[in-house]
Amino acid sequence: MQPLLEVRGLALRYPSGTQALIDVSIAVPAGELLVVLGGNGCGKTTLLRCITRTLTPTAGEVWLNGGDIAHLTGERLRQARLDVALIWQHAALVRRRSVLANVACGALGRHQTLLTALGLLPSIEMQAAADYLHQVGLSHLAKQRAGTLSGGQAQRVAIARALAQRPSVVLADEPVASLDPEAAQEIMRLLRRLAHQEGLGVLCVLHQVDLAFAYADRVVGLRSGRVAFDQPTSGLSQDAVRQLYLAEAA
Repeated sequence: MQPLLEVRGLALRYPSGTQALIDVSIAVPAGELLVVLGGNGCGKTTLLRCITRTLTPTAGEVWLNGGDIAHLTGERLRQARLDVALIWQHAALVRRRSVLANVACGALGRHQTLLTALGLLPSIEMQAAADYLHQVGLSHLAKQRAGTLSGGQAQRVAIARALAQRPSVVLADEPVASLDPEAAQEIMRLLRRLAHQEGLGVLCVLHQVDLAFAYADRVVGLRSGRVAFDQPTSGLSQDAVRQLYLAEAA
C-alpha cells in the first residue's frame, strides 16, 4: 500500500551553509502513529517545515497522497497543503472567540469567498466543527471562550481544528511539551486513536522518550540531520535511543 506521506532523500542547506537535513527518507502509511525523536538541533522541526513547504528543500521529494509537493508553488501548493494539518506546541487559539468558532476555522482553507474572508463559514461546516469537537471529548465547552481553557483542553481544541481541515496526514510538533503528564497522556492517546481508528497518517515530534515507547507504532531517530534508525517500537531498545541523545550532546 502506498504511504499517505513519503519523504525521499530530503536535504536542506541554509544560506549560511549549515546542512540541516541530509538524505532523510521517511514513510507514513494510513493508520500509523510515527514518532520522531532526537536532540535539539537535529532537524526535527526543519523536517516538518519541509513537509508543509514553509521551507523549500534543497533536494529530495515530499510525496503526499501520490503527488510530489516538494517544488510546487502558488495555488497548486495551497491545494496540496490542505491534505496535511499541523499541530504546534502551543494551540494558538483565538482567545476571545468561542471554542466552536476556533474549531471551525480549520475549514477556512476549503472556502475562498468574501464571507470566509470575514471569518464566516457555511452552516454545514459549523455542524462538522461540532462533530470534531465531540471526537476530542469537548462538546460541553463549545460555547466557552477559548481563553478560559486549560493547556490540555486548548491542545485538544487545536486537534479538532486540524481535523476540520479534513487532512489525510497530521503532523504534530512537540504537542505535549507544555502540558502536565496527565494531559500529555491524553493528547497522545488521542493522536493514536486518530491513526488507528480514523485511518490518518500521524507523524509526531517528541522529546519525551517514555511517551514514544508507550504510544508510537514506529520510531524514527534523527541525529545531526540524518536518520539514525527507523523501526517498530516493539523492536527498539532503550540503548539505541540513549545513544541518539548522547551523540547529539557530544
